[in-house]
Amino acid sequence: MTTTVVPDAGLLPADFRLALDPRVRWAGDGTVLIGGAPIRLLRLTPAGRMLVDRWAAGEAVPHSAGAQSLARRLLDAGVAHPRPPVPAPLPEAVVVIPVRNDADGLAATLAAMAGGPPIVIVDDASDDVAGVTARSTGPGTTLLHRIAHGGPAAARNDGWRASDAPFVAFVDANCEPEPGWLDVLLPHFADPQVAAVAPRIVSSPAPDRGGGPIAAYEAVASPLDLGDREAIVRPGSPAAYVPTAALVVRRSALEELDGFDEALTVGEDVDFVWRLDAAGWSVRYEPRAVVHHPIRPSWPAWMTQRYRYGTSAAPLARRHGWAVAPAVMSPWTAGTWALAAAGQPLLGAAAAAYSLAALRRQVPQGEAIRLAGMGHVRGGLALARALRRVWTPVAVVVGVAGGARTRAVLAAAVAVPGLLEWFHRRPALDPARFAALQLADDLAYASGVWAGCAQERSLRALLPDLRSALRRRVRQT
Repeated sequence: MTTTVVPDAGLLPADFRLALDPRVRWAGDGTVLIGGAPIRLLRLTPAGRMLVDRWAAGEAVPHSAGAQSLARRLLDAGVAHPRPPVPAPLPEAVVVIPVRNDADGLAATLAAMAGGPPIVIVDDASDDVAGVTARSTGPGTTLLHRIAHGGPAAARNDGWRASDAPFVAFVDANCEPEPGWLDVLLPHFADPQVAAVAPRIVSSPAPDRGGGPIAAYEAVASPLDLGDREAIVRPGSPAAYVPTAALVVRRSALEELDGFDEALTVGEDVDFVWRLDAAGWSVRYEPRAVVHHPIRPSWPAWMTQRYRYGTSAAPLARRHGWAVAPAVMSPWTAGTWALAAAGQPLLGAAAAAYSLAALRRQVPQGEAIRLAGMGHVRGGLALARALRRVWTPVAVVVGVAGGARTRAVLAAAVAVPGLLEWFHRRPALDPARFAALQLADDLAYASGVWAGCAQERSLRALLPDLRSALRRRVRQT
């Protein structure tokens, strides 16, 4: 075991337990643990393997420096997930609700949160001030009015600064948390390194509009819904970001970062959680807590939403560099697919073989083949996704100028990922309608990305990250 000294301020508390991610596996002689995102290879000593086995059986993490260091490494790598003790009573929290011109949505949110913690409502210079004011009554509710419209970041900052509660739950007007959502999220703050915890946000059609194609598509492909698998939140993770439509944050972390960046009117939530990660904090995604969010009521509103999301890519790239890359993979994976698409499959196979040989020096042959193959498949899907979601203008030009082979490759890049997603998600839509909606989604987002790049006068948001998709590191622990 390592003998790293863990500062008292960073200790996991008594009765803190871990659960191994269901996708991790043991390799070799049973001392190499493979998992996380990006994938990590952790080689354990016999004592380390024994500790992991005990934690998998349900034992709490002891306070010894070695055990704390190993537990922290597993959590940070996404190899294990926290099972914190539930404090009694739960920590004190305040709810901050920013609202602008959505009095009915505010009323729905307040109804869903009746009987909960104190609430601070921040009216961001709504046109219908009287409507917002009329719905902002009730015990424990405070209403603040902004004189000038500043955007959601400014409204949230005004809200958390108006209270001294140690934890702040940000909830957008029109979101409806399920009962007990804070009971699931607040225990995560028993880990002193956790700065924020996000629930799962699922799409709900408006009661007066029912279902329809958009509702069926949003049920499986909403950008706000990050799925049912818990994760650490950081670039490269299965949960690379979390929206602040619903997010609980530690006050001391808000104070350290001075809250949200008010210069950003879209993407301020992604920027905030990435700044938390860069500052050494942890952010958790906890899908066992659920918040409902209405879908956009019309096709134009739905397309506009996707376009606005795309415009955030360039400002975020200026602040966070490679974290915004539309595709992430190793140079060998990129070379493999580029050579295959150019009609050089043998050279592409040679590039793939080299990556396999490099990995074979670290893990047994079977695992090397599995990891290398998985990396190349995921890399190919990432390239195809970026081709239609970000690089659309380039793809059109190449398709027009290229020959039949080039157009066939582009057609496959457009069609195959959508069909695979339909098969995996099984939405209440036939493949043709699902593919059409996904293409409309991607084209609207791509338009926003290019418009944002033009405004920022930078192409950084369009560049792939070819440094490495799989951080294949073997550590002795």
